[in-house]
Amino acid sequence: MTDAPVTDPSEYTPPKVWTWNKGSGGRFASINRPIAGPTHDKELPVGKHPFQLYSLATPNGVKVTVMFEELLAAGFSGAEYDAWLIRIDGNQFGSGFVSVNPNSKIPALMDRSGPTPIRLFESGAILVHLAEKFGAFLPTSGQARAECLSWLFWQMGSAPFLGGGFGHFYAYAPTKIEYAIDRYAMEVKRQLDVLDRHFADHEYLAGNEYTIADMATWPWYGSLAKGLLYGAGEFLSVDDYKNVQRWTDAIAKRPAVQRGRMVNRPFGDPASQLHERHDASDFDTKTQDKLEPAAAKA
Repeated sequence: MTDAPVTDPSEYTPPKVWTWNKGSGGRFASINRPIAGPTHDKELPVGKHPFQLYSLATPNGVKVTVMFEELLAAGFSGAEYDAWLIRIDGNQFGSGFVSVNPNSKIPALMDRSGPTPIRLFESGAILVHLAEKFGAFLPTSGQARAECLSWLFWQMGSAPFLGGGFGHFYAYAPTKIEYAIDRYAMEVKRQLDVLDRHFADHEYLAGNEYTIADMATWPWYGSLAKGLLYGAGEFLSVDDYKNVQRWTDAIAKRPAVQRGRMVNRPFGDPASQLHERHDASDFDTKTQDKLEPAAAKA
């Protein structure tokens, strides 16, 4: 049974000084806190490849695994990577992870391909780093580069309204507040319209070239267009955005995108879950549907 929307919540007057109520925050209250830093000591594993990714297959995590799989598909063998699963259940506050990402969010990357390891956090920064390192999926100059970076930063600035704004109040908040849901639904639909108008005249975000801007935007807005985020497809009338649907379908057909979406995924269809990725063959041998029968026999 769904809770009835609260259209007129009791009036709230903020106190002079805010204090943390550990019981507030809805579904994720147990892992949210108003301070940074580690809560426990836990070193991160390190595999054999030049890149060590610590992530989860949320939209922000999928951006980076898609990029790695696209690089490998394009023939950049130096882009081999180990992908380690970081569950958002407190593991993001381990000392090792916090040393890579002081913001305690996924994804986080250690680039160990050079003489001195480089840490990277924030998905957009990781995509730009990889694109520049391999000279791929980011135009080098002119209007095309400007378009790519503009849309990349558009996504980075827009997605919090979709996730932390609309998604939180529509799907996770303990109380359904009509004002909050309406406010963020309006903004998300405006963003979909921005994309739909752009795709009326362009194949991809940067024009006719598939770039990191598409890789960053598709996990969020492609999933939304297919009703996979928050079960809100019908509520937001996503089928009305025909150009977004066309773009979404085109990217979903890419084999590297299909593989990238599987990595660090501990939810959904077991055949699409590859909890960790350490070799290209893992897609054929170590998805969750193949591991479960083996575990049952042991």
